[in-house]
Amino acid sequence: MTPDGITFNPTKILVPTDFSPSAEVALETAIDLAQHYRAKLYLLHVIPMFPSFGEGPIGFHPEREFLEERQKRAEDSLLASVMAIDKKGLQARSCVEVGDDVVGNVLAVIEREQADLLVISTHGLSGWRPMIFGSTAEKVVTLAECPILLLRSIKPNAEHKATKS
Repeated sequence: MTPDGITFNPTKILVPTDFSPSAEVALETAIDLAQHYRAKLYLLHVIPMFPSFGEGPIGFHPEREFLEERQKRAEDSLLASVMAIDKKGLQARSCVEVGDDVVGNVLAVIEREQADLLVISTHGLSGWRPMIFGSTAEKVVTLAECPILLLRSIKPNAEHKATKS
């Protein structure tokens, strides 16, 4: 209990992942927290939909085979993580979502799964997207209504420069 009488005891921790090194650090941190608080983990991967620029109206409809392959790879990766977490004596579940609003998907899962802690890293595999669309982590921090542990990670370019020195 904190001095002002607030108790923090998460029971379900949501960990969005893009499978980047930063996201892996966030997952390890979430595992440590889950062990400490005896909380359940919920791993989430959102596959962003991109506009298709073929014939016909512009819409958010990726090629079916591409989407199926991405979903399968993500599900396999999440299953491996869930199995590793289970071996540590923790409960974990996962899901893959598809949508044109990654932040919206994360927020919907927080509500649907009643997550009471979100663990997310600042730099993932987004590449050029933050310059155009803004940071996913920044938007989630602004909009999420549950406590958030935001892990600042080294920018991929800075990490690369540090290894060359």
